[in-house]
Amino acid sequence: MTPDEFLRSIPIGTRVVVRYRLDDGRATDALGHLRARDAEHVVVETKRGPDSVALSTVIAAKEVPPPPPPRVAR
Repeated sequence: MTPDEFLRSIPIGTRVVVRYRLDDGRATDALGHLRARDAEHVVVETKRGPDSVALSTVIAAKEVPPPPPPRVAR
C-alpha cells in the first residue's frame, strides 16, 4: 500500500505522522491527528495548528500511538 493509499483508507481522527517534501526538496514531518482529506490533500492537526499536505508530496505515512502523558511537576 502506498502512503497516499494509506492516508485515503484510514479513519479521520487517526493519529499519524506524514513525511513530505517541501518546495526546496527538503523533507519534513507532520505529526498529529488526521482532520480532513480530499482527492489532493490531507490536513493534519499538529501542535502548531493545521498542516495541509499535498498527497503528491508525501514520501511516507503511518499510524502512531497516542502521546505519552504529561510529566508530573516536582
